[in-house]
Parts: sequence; structure tokens; C-alpha cells
Amino acid sequence: MEQDWVYGLLGGGVIGLAGAIYLLINGRIMGASGIVGGLVDGSGRNDGGERLAFLVGLVGVPAVLALVFGAPETNITGNWAVLIAAGLLVGVGTRVANGCTSGHGVCGISRLSLRGIVATVFYIGAGGLTVVLFRHILGVI
Repeated sequence: MEQDWVYGLLGGGVIGLAGAIYLLINGRIMGASGIVGGLVDGSGRNDGGERLAFLVGLVGVPAVLALVFGAPETNITGNWAVLIAAGLLVGVGTRVANGCTSGHGVCGISRLSLRGIVATVFYIGAGGLTVVLFRHILGVI
């Protein structure tokens, strides 16, 4: 029996725990897009070091784990145009929705935030439609 689901369960638990700790210590939601946005637009200058440390951990910890345990196989496309377009669309979507999966999905739903629940329903639905369109109908990814 495959046990890959255990990695998802452990990863989700760690993300949830990190969100709870971030909220308890800072009194703010652990939304990655808001943390990045504050660095980019300058609104997070007063806590820029904290934001930068969060992002270094967000990227650095998985990189170190991949070096130690080996990187998992992925099904990511090799089409750079699709990757760039997807990244830009996700960035625009997080700004329009005033949050991302960590802010709305993890922290919003756990706090029973109606805004977080609605946003999560919409971005999961949009993701599903995108896969159907681009993978199954257009065959791009």
C-alpha cells in the first residue's frame, strides 16, 4: 500500500502549526502573498527582517530537505511559457483575492472566516477548471 498520503498529512500539520504559531506570536495571519507583497510594495518595511526570514525559511527548508532526502518526482511541465504565465496569474489572483492559499485556505478556514472559505472555494474551483481546460481539452500541460 502506498503511503505518500502520510507526507501530505505531515506537511499539512506542519503548515497549520506554523500558521498557529505565527498568529500567536505576531497577531497576524501567515499569508505568504501578503508577506511578499509587503516586501515588494514597501508597506512591510518596519518588519522587513521578519518577512525576509519567513521567505528564506519557506524556500530554504524544502531545499535543504531535498538535498538530504532527495527531491521527489514531480509532473511539472517543461514548458517555460506555461510556467511563467501560471506564476503571473497566481500572483495577480492573490492580489485580487487579498490573500493566497496559506492566508485564506489554511489560516482563514481554520478561523472559520467566511471570506477565507469563499476565497478557497473559488480558487480550488478555478484550479480544477484550469486543469480541465489546459490539460484535458487543450493538451498544453
